[in-house]
Amino acid sequence: MSYYLGIDTSNYTTSAAVFDSETGSIVHRKKLLPVAQGSLGLKQSDAVFAHVKQLPQILQELFFDLPPVSIEAVGVSARPRNAADSYMPCFLTGKLAASAISTVNHIPMYEFSHQCGHIAAALYSAGRLDLIGQEFIAFHFSGGTTECVHVSKGEEEVLATEILFESLDLKCGQAIDRVGGMMGLSFPAGKELDALSLRADRRFPVKVTFKEGNCCVSGLQNQCERLLKQGESKENVARFCIDSVCAIVEHMAKDAQQRFPQLPLIFSGGVMSNSLISKKITEELGGFFAAPEFSADNAAGTAILAAVRSGVNVG
Repeated sequence: MSYYLGIDTSNYTTSAAVFDSETGSIVHRKKLLPVAQGSLGLKQSDAVFAHVKQLPQILQELFFDLPPVSIEAVGVSARPRNAADSYMPCFLTGKLAASAISTVNHIPMYEFSHQCGHIAAALYSAGRLDLIGQEFIAFHFSGGTTECVHVSKGEEEVLATEILFESLDLKCGQAIDRVGGMMGLSFPAGKELDALSLRADRRFPVKVTFKEGNCCVSGLQNQCERLLKQGESKENVARFCIDSVCAIVEHMAKDAQQRFPQLPLIFSGGVMSNSLISKKITEELGGFFAAPEFSADNAAGTAILAAVRSGVNVG
């Protein structure tokens, strides 16, 4: 059998995965980075330190649950996006581990962007790995990214990406976490905010600003803060927050469909695991959403991309 290891050390999660290219199965393990109650994230130095402590444990758990396997190659998220200036220190932790594994085992190490890992994991979860090497539209909405990208066949990166639309200020995941922070929710706040929004008994008109298809998200945080100060319930504010993010996704998706009417839509990133967003967008526009465990940060995508770089046809 041919097995491929993936490692991802984002600013949210330590994760590792093994992809079996013969069966198409994935075993993965991950753990959120520890964030103090009331905090809205970690400094990069603290994230790096947390990964240094957690990654050995994650790898031990992963391989403990597997029979003895021979890894053919290792893929790692080495940067946030497919851009020359894309850099974040936390990814150096995963790159260090992947490099050591590669050197000791005399196997190739392939570097990918965190975003491409997200997209590949979403393709796997949606049963659309056949799209690798084809054109499609992908959404990556998370704590650090709010982008709609055109994806085509790449070379070393496997998935070539071009930004169509993005946020011009705050990211949607940041807004969700900040609104959650106002309510005393844990970080990251997406899961708890989703649960709250399902119990809402009131809706509010959504107002989102767009400039040439790009969104401005900072106003969402201000509107939610104002509603809370006016005494509105947490459930209703949560629903307004989610409705606003959903409106952003819908607007970008419609614009992308106008430019590329025949291309499928793929939705990835932690924000896209929200139940209301996935339901509404799927019903109105179609497209493919990943299951929550493959939508939030994970290493499954990098393991799959490592297999593709090794010449495996995963579609």
